[in-house]
Amino acid sequence: MNSPDQWTREAEFHDDWAAATDPASVLVRESVWGPTALENTFILQRLGDLKGKRVLDIGCGLGEASVAFAMLGAEVTTTDLSPGMVAAAKKLAQHHNVQLTGLVGAAEQLDLPPNSFDVIYTANTLHHLADMPAFLASAARLLAPHGHFCSWDPVKYNPVINVYRRLAHAVRTEDERPLGKKDVEMIRQHFGQVTTRHFWLLGLSLFIKYFLIDRISPNQERYWKRIYKEQPATLWWWRPLAAMDNILLRLPIIRWLSWNIVIIATKTTKNPQA
Repeated sequence: MNSPDQWTREAEFHDDWAAATDPASVLVRESVWGPTALENTFILQRLGDLKGKRVLDIGCGLGEASVAFAMLGAEVTTTDLSPGMVAAAKKLAQHHNVQLTGLVGAAEQLDLPPNSFDVIYTANTLHHLADMPAFLASAARLLAPHGHFCSWDPVKYNPVINVYRRLAHAVRTEDERPLGKKDVEMIRQHFGQVTTRHFWLLGLSLFIKYFLIDRISPNQERYWKRIYKEQPATLWWWRPLAAMDNILLRLPIIRWLSWNIVIIATKTTKNPQA
């Protein structure tokens, strides 16, 4: 069920985050093409050439992905429940000399024409939603036939990352609900073809390093943003772990212990709910 109270809480939290962020400090290339940008690298490899494609970024946040897509030649509409985040994304676009169309609104109730986008992208948004079925029905309606729905979000089962979530209470909202197996099955019901890929298991050692060695408070800096500051020279010890994850997270018995899951769906003309 839609929750205006939840929407208000989420919008206010993200407005505050946007107001405290300098667009010049936002890492666009690093968060999309950097060595720790595993999810976005995978998605872009699957999508191929975006030049001229109509892309909708739902829950755009500070706008890193929206700007990156525009840099690749896409026609990007960027949306968020938070007016502050949409404004921040547009400022980021100006900083990088690209154009975005901004829209403020709840992900479950976007007032846009049907079949109007070739790609719908949403990152770290599904676990904030008040009404997942309404969102998926809306996304399927907005996506053109044979278009691609791409998302990535945290998974709820890993005990280590759950400890981090409890520690990082000041930089998370009370309504966050990491995804489970039932959420993925729900997505399958709305799209004809669905591919999933899990990321980060042993690679989560970066979080342990930040906490135990670097002594960085999880309430002072968002670890999931700090990873994009890493350079190849600082990741010499992490790369073998990430390589092992490429094997381990393909195993059904282990993959649901990942931190994040990428979901790439294709809208088929046979989709009854589109």
